[in-house]
Amino acid sequence: MTLQFLCFFLFLATFFSVPSSATIPLGVTLYASTPNQTWSSPNSTFSISFISTSPNVYTASITYSGGVPIWTAGSNVDSGGALHLLPNGALRLTDGTGATLWDSDTANRGVSYASLEDSGELRLLTNASIVVWSSFDNPTDTILPSQNFTVGKVLRSGLYSFSFLRSGNLALEWNESVVYWNKGLNFTLRANLTTASLVLQAIGILSVFDPTSTNGDIVAYSSDYAEGSDILRFLRLDSDGNLRIYSSARGSGTTTIRWAAVSDQCEVFGYCGNLGICGYNGSYPICECPSQDFEHVDANDGRKGCRRKVEIEDCPGNATMLQLDHAVFLTYPREVFSQTFFVGISACRLNCLVSPPCVAATSLANGSGLCYLKTSGFVSGYQGPVIPSTSYVKVCGSQA
Repeated sequence: MTLQFLCFFLFLATFFSVPSSATIPLGVTLYASTPNQTWSSPNSTFSISFISTSPNVYTASITYSGGVPIWTAGSNVDSGGALHLLPNGALRLTDGTGATLWDSDTANRGVSYASLEDSGELRLLTNASIVVWSSFDNPTDTILPSQNFTVGKVLRSGLYSFSFLRSGNLALEWNESVVYWNKGLNFTLRANLTTASLVLQAIGILSVFDPTSTNGDIVAYSSDYAEGSDILRFLRLDSDGNLRIYSSARGSGTTTIRWAAVSDQCEVFGYCGNLGICGYNGSYPICECPSQDFEHVDANDGRKGCRRKVEIEDCPGNATMLQLDHAVFLTYPREVFSQTFFVGISACRLNCLVSPPCVAATSLANGSGLCYLKTSGFVSGYQGPVIPSTSYVKVCGSQA
């Protein structure tokens, strides 16, 4: 066993020690309208409460000391929302009308109480301390140290998801149709997927680990790994489609990015919405439309994409191809491979123009001779001075 993995085992030993917990009886309720009402872990490292994300919008969340959310029950509610631990053992989120928005599906399954652990795990248990339901087994968008993320589990954030695939790969996916980041594991781990888990160590090492063997596969180190004290590191799938390791000092309420799966944010499929073009203003990604022939769907939020001012069907026989220099329309696995051709740049443009389903095309200038025709209902673009490719988007000729 290497020294690296010996250290890995030693750290895991601390992960799986029995944490202390705070007992929450059946029949209690948290109300969005009641400020500072919480269920807390014994040392108050974690708590459950409603947090306000905007005026009259609340989420029922487990938060780390200082207010950093790490798990959320269902969707947003207004001030009439409530989180109930019902006498029948169900944990249920309701809105102001009393309608159920989320439920743990544990009614009449022997739940006698709930507990919030100092690890950040919320559990529903029987009198015999058998865990019926756990937030660690039902993650939302975040993984904490001591939380096992096994094959088949999924993190979700809007249209984006992160999965430990049954093929043995870790993957980021848009709309369950486009895999834009894929991390393969070593062969030995692929053979032990029934016992393998993705684990984030408290010191900031993200690894896939198989407890039945000495094998493991390190995915990433946080930039501050093994530094500082009283710091929580966690893995989160953000609403921008990127997977990141964060660190947060106890009580600070702030987070710092320590690693990102996709180093170039503009390579995240769909980041700028349909027909949106991602670029950079300095180091910050921005979303623009291809030209003045387009307008933002939401003038206040460029990430919601663009639309043509005049649709192609409104100018039959008068379509043309607008050229975008230094631009690429992103193409990732599970899109239609029949849309790929080995042709020159002029033929790439013409093939899209004469094909009614085609809305955009990219001619790669990397020596491959590839041309991508985009015929799907969603097109994601990236433009920048270092991109050698030339792209085209179909517009009405009278508007070009």
